[in-house]
Amino acid sequence: MQQEQKKQKVSLDNSKIKMAIRAGIPLSITTYTLPREMADYMEQVLTSFLSELGQEHMGSYLRYCLNELVTNAKKANTKRIYFKEKNLNLFDDSDYELGMKTFKEETLGNIRHYLALQKLTGLYVKLILQTRNNRIKIEVRNNSELTFREYKRMHDKLSRAQQYTSVDQAMSQVVDLSEGAGLGIIIMILMLEKIGLTEENFQILCENGETITRIILPINEKTQRGLSLASHEFIKLIDEIPQFPESIIRVNRLINNSGTKMSEIAMAISSDVSLTTDLLRLVNSVTFALASPCRSIADAVKLVGIRGIKSMLLSVGSVNQLNALGGDSQKILWTHAYRVAFYSYNLARNFCANERDIIDDSYVCGLLHDMGKLVFATAHPDFVQSVGDICKQRNLSPEIFEKLLAGVNHSEVGALIAEKWNFPEVIVSVIRHHHEPDMASPTNKKITSLVYLADMLSHYETHEVDYYQFDLDVLKLFGIGSENQLRKISDKLSAAFVEE
Repeated sequence: MQQEQKKQKVSLDNSKIKMAIRAGIPLSITTYTLPREMADYMEQVLTSFLSELGQEHMGSYLRYCLNELVTNAKKANTKRIYFKEKNLNLFDDSDYELGMKTFKEETLGNIRHYLALQKLTGLYVKLILQTRNNRIKIEVRNNSELTFREYKRMHDKLSRAQQYTSVDQAMSQVVDLSEGAGLGIIIMILMLEKIGLTEENFQILCENGETITRIILPINEKTQRGLSLASHEFIKLIDEIPQFPESIIRVNRLINNSGTKMSEIAMAISSDVSLTTDLLRLVNSVTFALASPCRSIADAVKLVGIRGIKSMLLSVGSVNQLNALGGDSQKILWTHAYRVAFYSYNLARNFCANERDIIDDSYVCGLLHDMGKLVFATAHPDFVQSVGDICKQRNLSPEIFEKLLAGVNHSEVGALIAEKWNFPEVIVSVIRHHHEPDMASPTNKKITSLVYLADMLSHYETHEVDYYQFDLDVLKLFGIGSENQLRKISDKLSAAFVEE
C-alpha cells in the first residue's frame, strides 16, 4: 500500500488492509508534499483499519492525532529546506531564533516552492499502521531528525499537557503558538486521554535519521474475547471433521517407536493402495527433485527418511481429511498452500542445508500453515451455520462471526485443529505463529521464519505485499539484504513452481 502522492484521487484498497491485519504486517503510506487528497486518503485508511479491528470508537480522536502528526512532520521538513535556502544552521541557537522569526510568513507565502524542494530533496512523511500481539501501532515518520531544541520543546509540551483537564483550559492558557508542536500536541494528548490512554502510549524518538512519533493502543478486549470464544466454540464442533485414517495412525505409531524397522514402515504403508499412490505421487513431484523416479514405498522410505515420510503422511492425510468435510474446496487457497509448501521446502534446502529436521518438516508446515482458513473454505454450509448458531447463543455479535469466517483468527483455529489431530509440536507452532515468527519458541523459530518467508514471497509475487512489509529480522536471518536479492529468489521459486 506504499503510495506516492498523485494528482488524482487515490482509491482505497480494503483487501490490502484486511490482509495486513490478518498477517500482522505493516501498512505504509509515503508522501513528499502531503496534498489534501493524500491527507484524506491517510484518514480513510486509518478509519478502515480501525473498523476492521472493531475499534471505530477511537476513530474521531485518532484522526485528529494523525492530522496533527503528519502536519508537524511536513512542517519539520519544510523548515529544513527553508533554513538551508537561507544559509542558516538549524542546530545553532542564534541562527534558529533568526530563522524562526520569518519561517512561517515566508514559507506560507511561497509554499509550492518549498514543497517542490522537499520532494526534490527526498524529504518524506510516512504513515505506518500495524497490529500485532493485541496492540495497534500508529507511526508517523519523517527523515528530518529533531534537533535537541525541538526535542526538548516537544517534551516540554507533553509535560504541560498533563496540567490540563480539558481542551478549553489548554486553549485559554497556552500562549506560545509559534510552532506546530504547541497547542496541537497538547490537544492531541487530551484526545488520547479521552479514550483511556496516557502519555506513556505516545512516544517521540529519533532513529536512523528519522523522527518517529508513535501511538501504541491496546485492541478492544471485548473484540479479542469474542474472537477467542468463537474460535473455541468452533473447535468444540470440530468432531464433525473425521479423524485420520487408521492406516496413517498405525504408520505413525510405528514411526514413533524407535525399535521399528524401515521395512515394517514400508509394509504398513504399502498395505493401503490409496495411501501408497498418494505418497509416491508426492515423493516423485518436482518439489523433492529426486535424481530418478521412486517406484516403491521401500525406496521412498530410504530416500526421504523416517521423519520425511512422517511429514508426507501428515500432508496427504490432512488434504484428504479437509476435503472430506463435505464442501467444495477453494482452489485459490489450496494452490497457495501447495505453493508455500514448495517454497518452504526449497528455501529449507538452500538456507538450512545442514539442518535435516527443518528440511523434513518444511513441506508439511508450509502446506498446513493456513489450515484454519482451509477448514472454513472446505466446510459444509451446515457446519458453518452451526458455528453461527453457537455465536448467537453466546451473544456474540454478527461482526465477530464474520471476522472468524474471514480468517482474522485463522492461525489460532488452525493450531487448535492440529492439536486435536495430535500433530507434532513443531507443526502446531508453525501454524500458530507463521505470521509472527518472533513469537515462536527458540526451538521452532527458524522453521517458523522459513514458512513466514515462503508465505510472504507468494504474496509478494502477486503484488499483495511490498518489500517494506517483510520482517527485517527474518530477512537478516536468511541473509537477504536488498529487494533485488529478494526478487531474484522470488522469480526463481515462482518459475520452478510453474514447472511443477
